[in-house]
Amino acid sequence: MDELPDGLVVVDVDGVVLGVNRAAERLTGVTREAATGRHISDTLPLRDADGRDWWKCLDPHGGLATRSRQPERPLHLPGRPELLAVTRLVRSPERGGPVVRIVLTLRDASARARLERSRADLVSTVAHELRSPLTSVKGFTATLLGKWERFSDAQKLVMLETVNADADRVTRLITELLDVSRIESGRLQIHRQIVDIPARARRIIAGRVAAGEREERFRLEVRGELPETWLDQDKIDQILGNLVENGLRHGRGTVTIVVEPVEWGVAVSVRDEGEGVAPELVGRVFRQFWRGNGRRRGGTGLGLFIVKGLVEAHGGTISVQRAPGGGAEFRFILPAGAPDFG
Repeated sequence: MDELPDGLVVVDVDGVVLGVNRAAERLTGVTREAATGRHISDTLPLRDADGRDWWKCLDPHGGLATRSRQPERPLHLPGRPELLAVTRLVRSPERGGPVVRIVLTLRDASARARLERSRADLVSTVAHELRSPLTSVKGFTATLLGKWERFSDAQKLVMLETVNADADRVTRLITELLDVSRIESGRLQIHRQIVDIPARARRIIAGRVAAGEREERFRLEVRGELPETWLDQDKIDQILGNLVENGLRHGRGTVTIVVEPVEWGVAVSVRDEGEGVAPELVGRVFRQFWRGNGRRRGGTGLGLFIVKGLVEAHGGTISVQRAPGGGAEFRFILPAGAPDFG
């Protein structure tokens, strides 16, 4: 019982506690010595969300003879955090026999609450990020449809370019949401092939320059002879693109990409010359909705969370530290060598 990760309380059909494991002691604050041999209502007076006594509502002597469990529900003890409880009614014989004991499984509800808050934050973020581009798309489209003949070709072109840019923004957001879903569910697939990481970095830099950034704002350093890497090319582009975007948005000065061999693979560092990441914020950088030193500077705050998930899906690691010349340095290491295709 003590090796189980969840709290476990076993009582007989009359409600006398037969056993309590270590996890249940931690969750309830009641020791097994204090609980064992006493009625559960006296030592663990569990109440539901409406304040009703859990034991009386369970009524193990009543109900259908086929009843075997009580679905998960929130319960609480006076002065203690909320718990999630599942009840099993053990019968002998198993089908239709009388209840001989009750097994109560307890879990901390705070993790579920954090997940629900995270989902609520995600919905709020999505709604906020979608509202602006969709309003723009709808407004310009309605204007063009209603007053097409009144605008010059140059004015129409500006409106259509704006609609196209906002549509791209919506597409990027949807892609990010799908990536988050796949990372959290463990369904992210990696399609490996030989990838030239410096070449992918040059491609990312060229794309940013074509989009209007100054070429001198970027520097690429390749150190030593790099080993062969089998990676997912699209996801490597996404990792590099997100880190470069993060350096441009939150940093200042030159964004430097350093690619070098390490003991078990290839290390890639993306550095900027901005303020860097405060030590107390390092643990939050790769969480969902982090936007840099607590200030909102555009974006969904999902980019670095996705980067971490993509790196780890390759079997790699990622960290953030202070760059040699100041600013932030995001450094990820990817394993080298051909994968085992079985």
